[in-house]
Amino acid sequence: MDLDDLLPQVGEFGRYQKLLVWLVCLPACIPCGFCAFNQLFMADVPDHWCYVPELMDLPGIGPLDRRQLAIPSEGESNSTFSQCSRYAVNWTALLQTHTFMEITPNNSWPTEPCRAGWEYNTTQVRSSIVIDFSLVCNHAIYPTIGLAALNAGGPIGVYLFGVLNDRFGRRLSFFTCLAVLITGNLLSAAAPDFWSWAVFRFIAGLTVPAIYQIPFIISLELVGPSYRSFVTVMTCLSYSVGLILLTGVTYMVQDWTVLTLVTSAPFLLYFIYWWFLPESPRWLLAKGRFEEGSQILETLARINGKELPSSFKLRLKQHMMLQHTLSEETRLKKGPGMMALCYTPNMRLKTALITLNWFSNEMVYVGLSYYGPALGSDQYVSFLLSSLVEIPSYLLCWVVMDRWGRRWPLCVCMILSGVTCTITVLLSEDAVTEILVLFLASKFFISASFLIIYPFAGELYPTQLRGIGIGMSAYIAGLGLTVIPFVTYLGRDILVLPLVILGVVSVVGGLSGLRLPETLHHHLPQTIEEGEEFGKDWTFNECLRCIPVRPSSVAGSYEDLSDDKYSLELSHQKPAEGKQKTQDEAILLSQASAHRTPKLVRQSSTMESPVDVSGAMKMTYWF
Repeated sequence: MDLDDLLPQVGEFGRYQKLLVWLVCLPACIPCGFCAFNQLFMADVPDHWCYVPELMDLPGIGPLDRRQLAIPSEGESNSTFSQCSRYAVNWTALLQTHTFMEITPNNSWPTEPCRAGWEYNTTQVRSSIVIDFSLVCNHAIYPTIGLAALNAGGPIGVYLFGVLNDRFGRRLSFFTCLAVLITGNLLSAAAPDFWSWAVFRFIAGLTVPAIYQIPFIISLELVGPSYRSFVTVMTCLSYSVGLILLTGVTYMVQDWTVLTLVTSAPFLLYFIYWWFLPESPRWLLAKGRFEEGSQILETLARINGKELPSSFKLRLKQHMMLQHTLSEETRLKKGPGMMALCYTPNMRLKTALITLNWFSNEMVYVGLSYYGPALGSDQYVSFLLSSLVEIPSYLLCWVVMDRWGRRWPLCVCMILSGVTCTITVLLSEDAVTEILVLFLASKFFISASFLIIYPFAGELYPTQLRGIGIGMSAYIAGLGLTVIPFVTYLGRDILVLPLVILGVVSVVGGLSGLRLPETLHHHLPQTIEEGEEFGKDWTFNECLRCIPVRPSSVAGSYEDLSDDKYSLELSHQKPAEGKQKTQDEAILLSQASAHRTPKLVRQSSTMESPVDVSGAMKMTYWF
């Protein structure tokens, strides 16, 4: 029972859908950005040096004076100081014989690692997990481990909430995901040490990107086919608006514990949606819960000022009567498994290419988002610009996708993103503005391709395997995110190295995507067999074609009956009795029939009737 045939009659994007999409589903996409990127502003590293207890209580001595005396200098200008070592001097004995002002540091003094901790310059960074958990020097990699822990939860959460989404519905899955997100964030704000904080971040990471995907799925399942591209762009824009809001919140709230609370506790208000967010009628009908589905559809039609067609109501009643038959229960429970993606060669190739493109897109997009605050002179401005640049990118996709298809825009955007990343290696590290401009250009293109990969993958996988295929591709792509924090960590020594690595990944993914078949103007494959046949006749010339060719609209079951015999019989009136046509009239009629537009075709079709009480299947065949 496909709702795509019903929604145009009761409203593809009527008042009911507008209220739910604008007031519920789009705001529900905001928590994903807050959870995924608030951690970037919790791990700021302030200037630091070894803590020397013997010098702390001296009157009139400030932290910079202590650093000048107790910390060895580095570099030829002696303007920088070691962050992980100090002079190994008995300060207690030295201060007994000399005043503080009489002591002059000597580079010949022996040095030792920081034994009593570190002292931090809090003029710019007042609060950070680095300060509270002493994550510097030998523990400098720990914030990166914490970010990897957040990303490690994503693939597991995608699977768990995907199962919950399919078995118990979209509504329960969303509120469960929201509860886990808020719980993980609130616990991390009260963490006593780094490892407990990392565990709580892992719990919060279970909801990324599931907390975004669930309202996205609800939105798509509520609207008709003509508005799916619009809803896809709107959900992405809502996500980007969340990132822009996050920039303002992190700028105003610079205490990491308060920031954790501010970016999670307000989402408790979203539980008000429990009384307004309906279950997806598509999911209800697919699970055989026809009475609940019909009630939601009745409400949808009434608010849109429409009425459910009587034929659809009749079909609902028939399914309600037969929903407990053995064949119906088997159909609902059984289906092809994940291995069906790899049984046939064409399906196996497409699965590998889709997964590679998804992996490249997600790795580069998240990597650039993580690396944004490290570029430019102000981390807040850099992150804000990297979020703002996504908005024109999504609007461009909205225009391009339905004109130039999916494959070429996807591949061109990935290649351009990779090229703009890679050429930063030609610039010096002092060219901060130029590197930032190239970074923003790369973020623009990868954001566009990341939007396209979602509908493109959904159109390439057949209906029988669409959920399994997208879930598997997203799972493997999520595994790559655990590597991203370590890639961005390399930028501590060489600023452009992470950009070069991400650029190469993006170019490889973009070139491999050219082998995928175009899906624009094509009917979606329904069965595994159709999925294997779709794109099987791919040629290199098709790879070079930028603008997709619309396939013939005449289906194979149509037979043209407009030959001369039928045309003459149907087009010409039989002459009256006793009246003979002249030879000229016959020629004129013959010429007219040759130019007549064919109007008669015969289509063979079959209709499968519902299973009756005895379990027998009734078939109707008609012309």
